[in-house]
Amino acid sequence: VATPAPALGTAVAVPVTGPGERIGVAATGAVVAEVRAAGGTVVATGGCFDLLHAGHVATLEAARRLGDCLIVCLNSDASVANLKGPDRPLVRQADRGRLLAALGCVDAVVIFDESTPHSVLSWLRPDIWVKGGDYGTGGGDGPDLPEAEILQRWGGHTVVVPYLDGRSTTGMIDAARSTGRHPVGESR
Repeated sequence: VATPAPALGTAVAVPVTGPGERIGVAATGAVVAEVRAAGGTVVATGGCFDLLHAGHVATLEAARRLGDCLIVCLNSDASVANLKGPDRPLVRQADRGRLLAALGCVDAVVIFDESTPHSVLSWLRPDIWVKGGDYGTGGGDGPDLPEAEILQRWGGHTVVVPYLDGRSTTGMIDAARSTGRHPVGESR
């Protein structure tokens, strides 16, 4: 069963620059279709992933362990600027997508323009949507996760995975701006 393409305007196409790229609607749809055809579990997560750090990697690795593939729904540059302010992102969507796709725990990356991933989730229909523990209370499927309601429409679930304390893109940016240096993971 092929995964239908999203409605126009819900996903941003990123040009594929070489073999093995796992970025975009076509690559994502192919991964999801293959996993579903084999009876597997599709896991998705999302975010800005500006300045990829150990906290992101911990969340992505935990998410991947929950199923047979991991799809990352990546906020586009415009979406990040709307959510975080005009000075963000620091790293453009094409580079953020390539970094994520290069991780062994990520099977595909799809970029979306909206402030929420609801449209791309309606297209993907993942079995599990994962958020990092810094996002909510850790209750899963609760009112703290705005995606829970949409996932329930097709029997999907939300899961909050543990947070790697002290890792935050905003914290990294603030520290770099105020002190000129503060390696993430180093005690002050």
